[in-house]
Amino acid sequence: MTKSTINRIVFRMLPWCGIGSDGIIILISRLFWIITLGFIGFCHCLYFTTHLNAQNFFNLVDCLCSFLAHAKVITKLIAFWVNQRKFVETLMLITDDWNDCAKNDISMRVMTDKAKISNRITNIIFILHTVTIAAYCIGTIIADVDITDKIELPLINKLVLPFSVNTQRVYRAMLIIESIHMILTNWASGVINIIFLAMIIHVGGQMDVLQHWLAEFIPKEIENEQKSIIITINKIILKHQKIIQISESIESLYTYIALLIFASNTILMCSLGFLIVTALGTDDIMEQMMKCLLFFMSTNLEAFIFCYAGEYLNSKSKEIGFATYNCAWYNLKSKDSRILLLIILRSQKQLTLTAGKIMDLTLESFTSIMNASGSYLSVLLAIQ
Repeated sequence: MTKSTINRIVFRMLPWCGIGSDGIIILISRLFWIITLGFIGFCHCLYFTTHLNAQNFFNLVDCLCSFLAHAKVITKLIAFWVNQRKFVETLMLITDDWNDCAKNDISMRVMTDKAKISNRITNIIFILHTVTIAAYCIGTIIADVDITDKIELPLINKLVLPFSVNTQRVYRAMLIIESIHMILTNWASGVINIIFLAMIIHVGGQMDVLQHWLAEFIPKEIENEQKSIIITINKIILKHQKIIQISESIESLYTYIALLIFASNTILMCSLGFLIVTALGTDDIMEQMMKCLLFFMSTNLEAFIFCYAGEYLNSKSKEIGFATYNCAWYNLKSKDSRILLLIILRSQKQLTLTAGKIMDLTLESFTSIMNASGSYLSVLLAIQ
């Protein structure tokens, strides 16, 4: 059975995200996302232009949140479509790693544990995205709205439709279609985040395998077999080079997506925080809390995932240098032990993930996002 760190559900959802090799399905999927998300963005712009006044400041911030959320998804999808070849190459490298692990029980056990962690995270992210959208939509869907009494019909997002809704049945159908599309949109965004996490977990597993090889570098039965030692050293160096190659592929695939997430999530967290704080003490506090609280949490979690992944990759790459130094290099001949110095020197240049090649993704970066969003929140509260 073919194994992978990426969940099977994610592989099955890739064609519906416009990622894959089947030309017709991929073309239909990409057209679907471009047309639907483009139409929703147009409706957001109509709302901005028709409600641009100080009395509607709260609703304008709400509209900004949904606009940024949809714009972020289409931008992530387009970035992934452009770099699809890099994604396929990375998948091939991951498949080769699993084939190599099948030859060693310890390596297979390490990677199987990583795959289980990846599966659990996948399920959690899908559940969180689904519950977030359900909480965001439920208040508007169950509300008893009579379209004959409303000049402007309340939709789930702050939109102005370019056509009129004249019947109750059409209005309910619009709400259901809007909620289903939001769930699909959040799943598509979650798939891209899950792939990123699964790849990072895979790289971490390969680093654990490499550290195990270094710990068992010179077993007693080959201490005097020069040829076996050279083969083992070459195997370790090739494994290290492959880890670096996969890390660089992930970096090139996600660096601009991470930059987008840094910029948009900072504004989103600020805006959602404003909606939550402003709703305190009002009559519709429960409705606003249901809509915004989980949305705020998932936005924070997305930024944290990328920053923590960068921190994790950085710390794991440092451990390779320590594992190389702690191996039994003193039992080697001097000409062989010098080769290990190259691994130590290369590991001193830690593997990093960046946001647009501007700043490193670390937990310190996540702190800066939170500080920036808090500062902008104070400005919004002062403007209100």
